[in-house]
Order: sequence, then C-alpha cells, then structure tokens
Amino acid sequence: MYNHPAMTRRALLAGAALGGAGLAAAADGNVRAIKVTSIEYFPLVVKPDRYGWLIVRVHTDAGLSGLGDASESGRGDPAIAKIEEYSEWWKGRSIFDIELFRQMAYSQRKGRGRNVACAFSGIEQALYDIQAQAFGVPMHALFGGKLHESVRNYANINRGSKSRTPGGFEPTARSAADAGFDAVKVAPFDGMPKAAAAIRARTDEGIASIKLMREIFGHDGDVLVEGHGNFNLERGLAVLPRMEPFNVFWFEEAIRSLDDMAELRQATEIPIAGGEGLFGIEQALEYLRIGAVDILMPDIKWCAGALELKKIAAMCEGADVAVAPHGPMGPIGSMAAAQVCCTLPNFSILEYAHGDAPWRFELTDPPEPLERGGMLRIPDTPGLGYKLNMKTVERRRAA
Repeated sequence: MYNHPAMTRRALLAGAALGGAGLAAAADGNVRAIKVTSIEYFPLVVKPDRYGWLIVRVHTDAGLSGLGDASESGRGDPAIAKIEEYSEWWKGRSIFDIELFRQMAYSQRKGRGRNVACAFSGIEQALYDIQAQAFGVPMHALFGGKLHESVRNYANINRGSKSRTPGGFEPTARSAADAGFDAVKVAPFDGMPKAAAAIRARTDEGIASIKLMREIFGHDGDVLVEGHGNFNLERGLAVLPRMEPFNVFWFEEAIRSLDDMAELRQATEIPIAGGEGLFGIEQALEYLRIGAVDILMPDIKWCAGALELKKIAAMCEGADVAVAPHGPMGPIGSMAAAQVCCTLPNFSILEYAHGDAPWRFELTDPPEPLERGGMLRIPDTPGLGYKLNMKTVERRRAA
C-alpha cells in the first residue's frame, strides 16, 4: 500500500464495524423509515493561503452516519451557509429523498455560484454512504456494481508545487514518480501574460515543463496538460505541434469557448479534455452536442453529486466519449467519485491531488487504499468504507 503498509488490520476492523451497523439497520426491516436527524461539517485547512477541504457528516435516527466532500476549492468556505440551510430542510426526511433534494438544488443553482452544488453534493454523497450501510452493501452497489476492482489515478502536482515552472514542478513530480504514480498532470501555462513577447516566453517555459515531465515519467508514463483557459484558438492551434512530440495524454481546458474547443479538437490527434466546472446534465449535454471534447471531466462536487455523475457518464457512453472526473480533493471526495467510477464502462482516469496534504492518510479510518501505479482499490465494505479520524480532524480544523 502506498504510504501505509500497516493499514490491513485497521481496514478489517473498520469494515467489520461498518458491516455490523449496516446489517443491524437492515435486519429490523424498516430501512425505508430511516430519517435524517442532523448534518454537521468540518472545514479543514490544507493550504492556509489558498484552500481547504470541507467534509460533511449526516446523522440519522438509526444510528448510522455518512460522509461527503463539499469542498469548493476556493478561498474560504462559501458552501457552509448552504449546508446549514439544507440541514434544516433535511431534518426528519427520509434518507432516500435524494431526487427531491436534487430538484431543489437545481432551482437554486442558477446565478448563485458553485457553493450550491458543493453543499448539495457533499450531503448527497453522505446519504448514499448511509443508504449503502443500511443495506450492508458497498456504495458502488447502488450505482450498478463495480466493473473495476481499482480505478487509476493521475497525480495532479499543481497545488503541491512551489511554482508552475520546470523548477517548481520538478520536486513534486519526482515525489509522485517515487510514490509509484505512472501518470502526472501539470498546469504549465498558468500565469500567462498579455504582451505578445511575454506570451511567447511563458509558452516556451510551459513546453519545457512538459518535456521535463516526460523525462521524469519515461516513455511508458502518461503526461496530462492543463490549460486553464489560457489560450485563444489561434494560440491553441499554434501550441499543439509543440506538444505532439511528448505524446501527451490530453490537453485540458485549453480554451474557454466550447465552439473553439471543438475546432481545436478537430485540428489534432491529441485528445481534448474539459468540463470540470460543468453543472448538471444540461451543461454536459452542451459539451457533447458541440463535440468539444474527447474526454469529459465532471467533478462529483461541482456537477451535482454522485447520481449526476452517473447520469452524465451514461450520456457520454452513448456519445462514445470517455469520462475522467476532475477532483483534486481529499480522500472522502476521491472515494465517493471512485465508487461511481468503478461502475462506468467508459471510465478513463481519476484525479489525485499529490503533495498538498502530508496528513491525508491520517484523515480516514481505514487509511485511503492507494496502491502503486496510482491505483485506488475499491473496498467491498458497506457504504463509502470510511470513518473520520476525529483526532486528525481536530488538529486540522479551521478556526
């Protein structure tokens, strides 16, 4: 196991505890009557000057509780106010009222920012965790059952690097390679200036970062390139031939315009990825209708939850488009996404934030089952498979 060779016994003990609770709830024959009693949240500091994780825990009158990730990935925690609002809505409601909850969130999302989606999704993940525990099954059983025993992750090293330059990326990239990851993602064009000469220099530096990633991860590794909308169509078309010698896995979010992304896609053999910020099936459909991407990247927190991720993936399957969920998040959000991803026939790869939280493996019990090669093993214990390590939560909790 990556970083935690001694986790096996803890995993068995935690699995037994979860299974006992779930089977007890199911045995009384009244699973449908389980009601939400309260919702709490834990804002955790990851990078003091940048972002944190926002963990949600839902409690029920059956004694079961579930976990979800509502992290917005921005400064502060704007989703907290919505979690508090939704907590009042949920009190006394059935753990199965998810579609009703979804309709309410949809009506609120327009013009209110990502905080609505994150708050909704964190609670929704926790509810599926509870449902699965109540039936004594893993969460993936609620989404069709797993096709993959493990899901592949790439190491996003952007947040763990000191700067988005070759020198800034190198230590974190080598750390990811040493940890056994065989795929890495960099955002080498961030900080793109506006002046033409400065753009050329920054682009050169970005290409140098891509070249370095290929050298570190070798011929058999995969290098993923994040554009963060730093290109227009003209400059996007110009940079493609410069990336082609490095056999990049994809070019992500190069241009903000979907029409221009579709044109870029037609001009290259490099797979074009995008859609990390989309909300709901309607926005996902627009990517597919226009033909903007080869690989769609819905984020479980931002797209509107686990059920929405499954719906979007089904749409993509019909359009012969792969799904690679965005999500540089903590272990709870990663596992919630992975529980859905392992059920998808068109799943490609999942995002993993490498190097930003050295205490990541201390947050959950059992620790995150990440194996060499970036493979996240999907447990068959009931629910999501985790409990919070409250000692770590209290140490890392935001003031």
